[in-house]
Amino acid sequence: MNPPVLETKKLVLRAFETKDLALFAQYRAEQSVAQYQSWTHYTYQDAIELFQSMDYATFGSTGNWYQLAITLSETDELVGDLAIHFIDNEQLEIGFTVAPAYQGQHVAFQAVSRFLNYAFADLNIHRVIAITDSKNSASFRLLEKLGFRREAHFVQNIFFKGAWGDEYLYALLQSEYSFS
Repeated sequence: MNPPVLETKKLVLRAFETKDLALFAQYRAEQSVAQYQSWTHYTYQDAIELFQSMDYATFGSTGNWYQLAITLSETDELVGDLAIHFIDNEQLEIGFTVAPAYQGQHVAFQAVSRFLNYAFADLNIHRVIAITDSKNSASFRLLEKLGFRREAHFVQNIFFKGAWGDEYLYALLQSEYSFS
């Protein structure tokens, strides 16, 4: 299966290209983005290594993670990314990051909504999950707005940047999703 090219009125979700990597590394290096992520410092070399580790020819393979670029449809400028983990043939895990200059502009809502339509309608996925830091209110509020249920609150389950932290697990079933 090839990675999709998914469009909204303002955005395009597509496979990453080499031209995206400088902006990708730039926004991932910002402290406001990195605070809830597994990295502390993110470099251009990190972006290259991630890009080279993905084999889009195997898109959809169980156990693999893939990044989709979120770009502006008018300019093709990278404004964020959507991480997709194919847990098995019926379940996905997603994650999303938006460049600070584009936060608060409904980029993540539009991108995740469009991807959910694709996952449930085209891939016939049964369940999509997302795990977020319990302090990342922007992330969990977005998931709730999209109809995800909080299924778990993991208390001090992850040693993260020098301290124990909590995480929330959210899930959405195909049968619960309202197609738009």
